[in-house]
Amino acid sequence: MVKNLLSKTKNQPVKSLFSKRTSSPLKTQIEPQTMNELLAQTKIPLKIFKVGDVVEGIVTEKTPKAIYLDIGGKTEGMVIDREMKAAADFIKDLKIGDKVLAIVTQPENDRGQTLLSLKKAAYQKLWEDFEEKLKTGEAIQVKGIQINKGGLLVEAKGISGFIPGSQFSSPWTGRAQELIGKQIKVKVIEVDQAKNRLVFSEKAVSEAGLLKEQAEVLEKIKNGDILEAEISGVMPFGFFAKVNSLEGLIHISEISWEKVEDPGKFYSVGDKVKVKVLGIDKKTGKLNLSIKQLLPDPWEDIEKKYPVDSKVKGIVVRLAPFGIFINLEPGIEGLIHISKIPAEKNFEVGEKVDCFVEFLDKENRRLSLGLVLKEKPVGYK
Repeated sequence: MVKNLLSKTKNQPVKSLFSKRTSSPLKTQIEPQTMNELLAQTKIPLKIFKVGDVVEGIVTEKTPKAIYLDIGGKTEGMVIDREMKAAADFIKDLKIGDKVLAIVTQPENDRGQTLLSLKKAAYQKLWEDFEEKLKTGEAIQVKGIQINKGGLLVEAKGISGFIPGSQFSSPWTGRAQELIGKQIKVKVIEVDQAKNRLVFSEKAVSEAGLLKEQAEVLEKIKNGDILEAEISGVMPFGFFAKVNSLEGLIHISEISWEKVEDPGKFYSVGDKVKVKVLGIDKKTGKLNLSIKQLLPDPWEDIEKKYPVDSKVKGIVVRLAPFGIFINLEPGIEGLIHISKIPAEKNFEVGEKVDCFVEFLDKENRRLSLGLVLKEKPVGYK
């Protein structure tokens, strides 16, 4: 179409295009006097657009200042001015004959042209490109924008993304703020357009060789394996440990069968320990480890060591509003309920106490104790 019909009528009246009449002994064809009459005589089905319509178009021409699309209207659609700039990278790769989706921004300007935007198509193409990079592992450049508690926010071709703190190589650990405003070479590790989630890894580029080595080591490790590890960090929630080139976490609950308040009282950085593999995260290359699983479980034969009604000695380890906790041995604690303690009796942490076993629940690891009293006070049950 004209550039279709409009361009043909730009410098001459509609009438001049139909200067020759088709005569008939029965009927004389009337010359069109308006564009609508002209279009009606062509008998070509034309679409009527409104702002916001999504249309499919075929690229018919590209110039430095505009791109023309055949969208089935009375004129070709045009992408011009700021819409050209907004989708410049996308338009650069378009060729004559390519099909694209566009949004109508103006159904008809003063020249009768339909103006379009390709920003949505360009946005969709970007996400498709990220999906492709995720599959191929090809590295791309992003720009550091802002630090948050989890890592670094970045901009990737106009789309916001994120590099988690765990995805920085050793030289940048704790120094990610220095990357704000700088170009960073990364690999795509997660793409979810529905959630607008785009995650990158810097160390996947800078530590590619190390990650390959880790992947090879990881393939040989299985749940239940017993390995030697070196404590590399002491935290309130447990230990970080190195197993060959891999990192692992020994959670505070997996240090000992007894209750652990301060991991630092058990091991220090550099200590070598035997660990059992509880879990493997192949995505991050990290291991979930345990020390206590290699130690005898004190609850295994507890009914033999502490049968109901047997007398025992223990040490007060914690005071609570509902009673006191007594440690009988590492990993074995019992509770003397407040109702079993005489009102005038006070205890201190570290105090030795004579008790007897009232109730034992091995499955749930619960042990109820009673005080050994010389004389039972009134109301004691």
